[in-house]
Amino acid sequence: MDRLIYTAMTGAKHILEQQATTSNNLANTSTTGFRAQLDSFRAVPVISDGLPTRAFVVDATVGTDFSTGALQMTGRSLDVAVQGKGWLVVQQPDGTEAYTRSGSLKLTENGVLQTQNGLNVLGDTGPITIPPDINLTIGTDGTISSAPNTGQLNSVNVIGRLKLVNPDENNLVRGDDGLFKTKDGVPAENDPNVSVVDGTLENSNVNIVDAMVSMINLGRAFEMQMKLLQNAESNATKADQLLALS
Repeated sequence: MDRLIYTAMTGAKHILEQQATTSNNLANTSTTGFRAQLDSFRAVPVISDGLPTRAFVVDATVGTDFSTGALQMTGRSLDVAVQGKGWLVVQQPDGTEAYTRSGSLKLTENGVLQTQNGLNVLGDTGPITIPPDINLTIGTDGTISSAPNTGQLNSVNVIGRLKLVNPDENNLVRGDDGLFKTKDGVPAENDPNVSVVDGTLENSNVNIVDAMVSMINLGRAFEMQMKLLQNAESNATKADQLLALS
């Protein structure tokens, strides 16, 4: 009897956790460069002094869906999307590197290139500073060039180059802030094969239809686990009645 209770109880608990993951994916369908989270269930035996006759369910996070999202043209010079595999590199408050696909950038009052969340975007030599009053363009290799708004308009200067990396996806882990880091903590090296598109943003790769179907299936699975617990309670009540009669 308690085997059934173990399975149904832990199954219901982790179904709720998986629903939270699916809800988070749905909430980020409009988040630029968002990568959907993936989960799966697995059975784990209960280790005790007795025989391992009981098992419970664990929601094991498989990882992340790294497939690319659709590109959307914006025409904004500070919008950039990574084509295919690859990442933009940002600097976290503690000075370490993190990786993102969200290329909606901005300039601070001091001309420092940042993400919309206020993290410095890194170039080959560190944070990138943009001079004032210039026309900004970003090449496919991440090179940031400028032309003055006045004077010699054909005078183009190279300001810097975005640091573009493509670390092994198996070595990436998602943080609570949605940014990715390497599991071993070693910064990724520049990858010349990574390219970007200026004036474009990458949409989330969450499939809304699949996520909604998953929510429905998880709701039905939760109801099934609740019925199993009710059946276990009913069986226990009938067993007590039989023992009382004997």
